[in-house]
This record gives sequence, structure tokens and C-alpha cells, in this order.
Amino acid sequence: MMSQTKKLSIAFYWHMHQPVYQLSPEGDYLMAWVRLHAVKDYLDMVSIVKKFKNIKVNINLVPVLLDAFLDYGVKGAHDLHSRLTITPVEELRPEDKEFILNNFFDANYKTMIYSFTEYDRLYQKRQMGADININSFTKQEYSDLMALFNLVWFDPEYAKDYPSLKKLLKKGKNYTLEDRIAIIELQRDIIRRIIPEYIKFAKSGKVEFTTSPYYHPILPILLDINSIKISNKDGLPSDLDMKFDAKTQTVAALDRIEELLGVRPRGIWPSEHCVSPEELDMFKSIGVDWSISDEGILADSINCQFVRDFKGYIEDPYHLLKSYEYKNGLKMIFRNSMVSNLISFEYSNFDSKQAARDLYERIKVMQSKLLSSPDENHLLTIAMDGENCWENYPQDGNVFLNTLYKLIDDDESLETVLISDYIDREKHHKPLNRIKAGSWINRNFKLWIDEPVKNLAWQYLKNVRDDFCEFVKHNPNNPYIENARKEIFICEGSDWFWWYGEPNDSGRDNIFDYLFREHLKNVYIYLGLDVPEYLDNSLLSGNTKLSRYPKGEIQPEINGGGDDNSWLNAGCIDIPDGPVLKENKLFDRICFGYDKNNFYLRLYINKYILNNSDKKGIYQMYIYTRNSSKKHTLSPLRLINKTEDILPITKQKFHNEISIVVVDGSLKYVRLIKSIPNNLWVVQDSKQIKYVFDKAIDIQIPFDNLDIAHGENMEFVFVNAAIGLYDVFIPNEMLLNIYRD
Repeated sequence: MMSQTKKLSIAFYWHMHQPVYQLSPEGDYLMAWVRLHAVKDYLDMVSIVKKFKNIKVNINLVPVLLDAFLDYGVKGAHDLHSRLTITPVEELRPEDKEFILNNFFDANYKTMIYSFTEYDRLYQKRQMGADININSFTKQEYSDLMALFNLVWFDPEYAKDYPSLKKLLKKGKNYTLEDRIAIIELQRDIIRRIIPEYIKFAKSGKVEFTTSPYYHPILPILLDINSIKISNKDGLPSDLDMKFDAKTQTVAALDRIEELLGVRPRGIWPSEHCVSPEELDMFKSIGVDWSISDEGILADSINCQFVRDFKGYIEDPYHLLKSYEYKNGLKMIFRNSMVSNLISFEYSNFDSKQAARDLYERIKVMQSKLLSSPDENHLLTIAMDGENCWENYPQDGNVFLNTLYKLIDDDESLETVLISDYIDREKHHKPLNRIKAGSWINRNFKLWIDEPVKNLAWQYLKNVRDDFCEFVKHNPNNPYIENARKEIFICEGSDWFWWYGEPNDSGRDNIFDYLFREHLKNVYIYLGLDVPEYLDNSLLSGNTKLSRYPKGEIQPEINGGGDDNSWLNAGCIDIPDGPVLKENKLFDRICFGYDKNNFYLRLYINKYILNNSDKKGIYQMYIYTRNSSKKHTLSPLRLINKTEDILPITKQKFHNEISIVVVDGSLKYVRLIKSIPNNLWVVQDSKQIKYVFDKAIDIQIPFDNLDIAHGENMEFVFVNAAIGLYDVFIPNEMLLNIYRD
């Protein structure tokens, strides 16, 4: 007789956060992400629970985000994008048009641009070549571009609530100024609904709201940088002395959520799941009941590494499916990072229903391993960013979430819970005698400190805060002290340090740098002091990065990655890890360039493969090229899709295929294959291709071999693949191009 399945509790925990994008409380927002995500994620991620009898969710709100809702919905705030959207096209200045062309395509190509015919046409036109400029677009095209950019960010579900939105979506082109104004007003109406709806859900018993420190600082850094592991202290202050700030921001967050929603949060989501002993003691001292971190922190804290098989299943999930009581009495839960990363980074690449079923099956496998557990209560915590991944999913993730929630709702052996309810119900939390300081990323703090540019940013902040404290000491009754203090708190937020230095690149790092320094300047302006000249100097000036496209001709050394400067003007694409499938990625970085006669490639092998002997095997990279004049025979890709999800770029045809094969960490060959009639391919003599592999793979291919004559343009794309099954296109929405003089 089979043992009865033990009931498994699931805590879905969605984190909602945006930093401060304003220079001052009265100014426009410099980025539009609060407004765009507000019509895509913040309300429907909560309201979806109304569809299901038993589904409950936990929502973490950073207070500064709610402040922004009030700015947009009540005060009528604008960002640069919305301000331009409601401007008559005839009044657009040349710099406005430049901004529109550079910023109004900020949407996922596959799920948001491609399905709108006119938007896709405008996108392709914008990408045609370097000679495209502001005069290449008509007044109507500018109007349509602004309208469509704003429309694609609406969650499709809102078309059911707003008939006017449905009509605007259906229109597709020829949008008027009145249409654009109506679109922005629809967005404001949705934003105005968010906080009142949150209040209703807070009382419903189906949603629990928690918070993070007010401006999302990394608390362990503020509390004591000397208690966390830092390997590079160059340029870093010896001590930040910001304990007061850490506690004040946390208490202020609890107060603000209680003020706006009517319920005081019992739990705290530490920014970026960063924890330390000092932080947990501070939480307990201000009356917080529980907090959360990542499974990696738990593993280090209890000295129990979670071993997974090749499918990602934990061999023994028991310790990860328990709640804990820290030695000071604070309760702790720890998220399953594999599940969270699958939702964040992987499942969007697959059919949404299949992905939901895969996650459900993973949950059931975990549940099946609890039969030998001595306990009755077990908690699976799925905690992650609740806003940024859904734009990569079809239908904004609605199909995925509805399918997943229904599978769980229909399964009587599973339940979703509010975390505080579970904490109260579970009377025997496992003891947690120590907590290892770290974050969800690599169990350390290197994404926010411990790097030259990040350290310099902390020094800037420390200098300003010291000047502020000295002023307050001598002028304690100055009426603008709290305004200045708020500016310091804003600058303590995690986002500035996340984007400074290596390895992250927002594509808008200059804006983040500008905002950070302007808020530091505001401290002096509020206090009537002279602003130090060093705050006029960008922190990015010493952190030059290679251009995505080549800056000009190069004549590099073909030496396999030797240290030289001959590749400095090359184009460069960094290929991010898939957190779950990073071992499938062949290269970390691709550099490319040209001279009058040759096409050059430098490919940096994924260190994960080279450093793990058990990960070695057969890896392949393909470069597909064509002459943009289309004078030659073109054939379709020779690769096989893993799923039925077809990228538009896979429908393109090409003239050449360059195949690079690495076997067990060694370069097997570089081969040129050409297209011939009837959609076939034939191997060519590759003797004129020069290549060397040492630290990287350097390749030199004569343009003549690729049938690119002087004065012709070559379009190309990189494809990471394994045994003929493609993993990823680089880039996945357009072809790269270079011109042979």
C-alpha cells in the first residue's frame, strides 16, 4: 500500500521595485519604467487571484514605487516619453526626434514589436543602416511610433476592461494626437486603480503585502562594510557609518505601507535578498516577524549544499522546504532559486502551457521526496522579481500563470499560502544558529561593491553624507535637513551601484550615473552650500566599454586571444548566462571587425566549460552571412528548433554558413559552407580561413570567400547551437551588418 502524499505549501512571492527616476520631486521622470510596468504588471499580478478559489500570493512593495504611482495617478507626473507622446508632431525638435528613434523601440521584439505590423515595419526601417536619420521618418510615422510604443506595454487583459483601448490596439497605424493623449490617459486611469485595489486585496485574505527598505539599499553594506567579505577595497571608505540610515529606511518603509494600505507588514524582503547577522538583529529590534533570502545563503549557513541532478531536481529538498528561526527569534524562509530562475529566464523560451506543466511536475517531484520527512509541514518558496520577466512571455505571461495556478488550484495535495499565516501555523521552525552574509547572486555583494567604479560611487556618497552630518551638527534647526537627508537615502539605493562598473550594462548607464550625481548635488542645494566640483565628473569616464558595432577598420593580431590592443575598435557582444543552462553557452563574448579585405572574429570560450571537465563535450557556433544585395543563392538555416516557438529571424535565408566546432575544450575545426540552389548547402575549401585558438578563438575570413565585394554590405547573425539544435540567436531580433569599402 502506497504512502499518502504529504501536503506541500507553496508561497508565491512577487517583488515589485523601481528606483527614483526624477531629478527633483517636481521634475519629469527621466525613464518611463514605472509607468510602463504599471500598465503591464503591478495590478494584474495581484488581481489574477480573483480567478481562482484557493490561490493566494505574497507581494513585496518598495515604498518609492507606490510614491511614483501617486505622482503619476494623482499629481499628473510625466516622464520624458509620455511628455513627448502628447506633444504635437509639428512641435517636435530635432533632439526630440532623435530621442524618439533611440528610445521608443524599448520593447521585446518577439513578444511586443513583431506582432504589430506597423511597429515592426518602423523597427526594421530604423535598423536598416547607419544612414537612417531623423529626416528618414514622416510626421505620421513619428506619431505612430509614439502611439505603438505605449500601446504594446499594456497587458492584453486590459483590452477587456477598456473598449477604447481595444479600438486603439486594432487601429494599428495612422494614430492622431488625440489618440496619443487618450493612450496616456488610459495609462493614468490604470495607475490610479492600483493602490485602491491593493487596499481591497490586503483585507481579502488572498494577498499579503510586505516591504523592503524605502529606497532599496543593500542593508549589510550600510550596516557594516567591514563585516562582509570584500576582496578589492581600492577607493572604498574604511567605514560608511550608515547604521542610522539602514534602520531609518526600514522603519520608514513599514510606516509608509501601513499608511497607504492600512496594514503594517510583518515581513521584510531584504533588497536583493542580501542578509547579514547585523541586519537580522536590526529587523528583530524594530518588530519584524520574518524575512527571506536565497537557498545559497541557507546552504552556507547550515553547511548543507543542495545537490541537483542533470534536470535540476534537488536530491534531498527537505532543508529547503522548511521555515527557520534565527537565534534572535526572527523567522526565516529561503527561496528555491532553480524554480525562480526558470520562471525569470528560461520558461519564456518555451510554449507557456508546457512550461507551466513542467514547473508543476517539478513541484510534484519535490513533494514526492517528502514521504520520508519526519515533519508534516513543508514550504516551497518561489520568490522573484514580479515585473521584468513577463515581457518576454507571450500574452505578458498570462497563459503561463493561469495554467500554473489552475494546476495547483485543482490539486488537493498542494496549497498556496500567505507567508505570515504559514509562519503562525508552523510551531516547530528549524533552528538557524548562524546566517552567512551574502546575496542571491554568487552569495556575495560583488554586484554592488568590491569593484573600482562601484567603490568610487560609495566614496562619493560617503563624502556627501559626511558633509551633510557636519552641517546638521552646526545647523540642527535648518528646515531643509529632511529634504537633504531624503536625497542621501535615494543615493543609497541598490540600483546605482548595480549599473556602475562591471559586469552589468543597462544600455542607459549614463542616465543612472547622471541621476546619482544630481541627487548628491541636491543635498548641497537644499542646504545652501556650494556643490563640490568633483560631482560634475562622471564616474563612467574611466570605465570605457567597447562599442557594439566596430568603430572603424581593424587589423588585429590573429594570436588566439593574446594581450594586445589590436581589437580595441572591434564590435563586441557580451553573451549573458542563462542561470540554469549556462553550460550550454559556448562563448562569453564575441568581438567582430573588418578591414578592406577581411572579416575578423574573436570568440571567448565560456570559462564554465573550460573549468569543469564534466561539462566538456561537443559545442557549436554558427555564423550565417549574406550579401544584402541578394545577388546570390540563399538557403534557409540548417538548424532544428527545440520547440514550436518560432523566432522571426529563423525565417531568414543566407548565403554562407561558418561552422565552429569545439570538442572537449579544443577547437575541432572552422568550416565554410555555401548555399546552392534548391535550398541546399555544400562544404567549401576553407584553406584561406586563418584561425588560432589559445585563450580565445581568433578567425580571419577573406571577404572574397564570403562573396562580399568592395562597396557591398554583409548581413550576419550568430547562432549558439549543439548538435544542430539551436539554443540562442545573437542578436535574436535583427541582423548585424558591416560595409566593405
